[in-house]
Amino acid sequence: MKLLIVEDEPNLLSILRKGFAENNNEVSVALDGKTAIEMIHNYHFDVVVLDVMLPDINGIEICRRLRASKNFVPILLLTALGTSENIVTGLNAGADDYLVKPFKFGELDARVNALHRRANQDTERIDKIIIGDLEIDGKAKSVKRDGEAIVLTAKEFKLLYYLARNAGRIVSRDQILDNVWDINFDMNTNVVDVYINYLRKKIDKPYKIKLIHTMKGLGYVIQL
Repeated sequence: MKLLIVEDEPNLLSILRKGFAENNNEVSVALDGKTAIEMIHNYHFDVVVLDVMLPDINGIEICRRLRASKNFVPILLLTALGTSENIVTGLNAGADDYLVKPFKFGELDARVNALHRRANQDTERIDKIIIGDLEIDGKAKSVKRDGEAIVLTAKEFKLLYYLARNAGRIVSRDQILDNVWDINFDMNTNVVDVYINYLRKKIDKPYKIKLIHTMKGLGYVIQL
């Protein structure tokens, strides 16, 4: 998994980072809320482990902001406030799970793995995506526009599917590289622009209404 740990307490951060890394996870860290929000918007993470008490923006507010921006990355809150009221507040703000301090690392690890499994199951349920007259069947790996079948390569389909799952939301080139290509891909490549052009020729060029849009300096978005 690709994990983001948002924690400002050095000793706890060191324990969590070491524990997750030893379990073959790729671990990134943020020491404050502002950095965490920027990282989550710019990079893909499978699960975010988020402390409630941070030096700037607290974990509850981070959850609210992410959900308001339609970012549904799985979030597990770490809180020293174990009352039912505080837990309910966190869950209502958009957190998927919580763990009260102090805790055993094994329980945290199990909960993070459960969130990841649940997220993958939810993703698999997104069989069909419809945007205007564009229909994408995730299970059959097929695409139609205005009822006509469109033949795509495997990579073209993966790129289109990623854009469609984020319909109405701008995704950067780095986000596309991270999710559609290998994580170690050369970040200076123009492969994203090349494949966007391939898609446009097949998805947009024959039709009056264009769906794939370039947002200068930001990335791409698919929308009506």
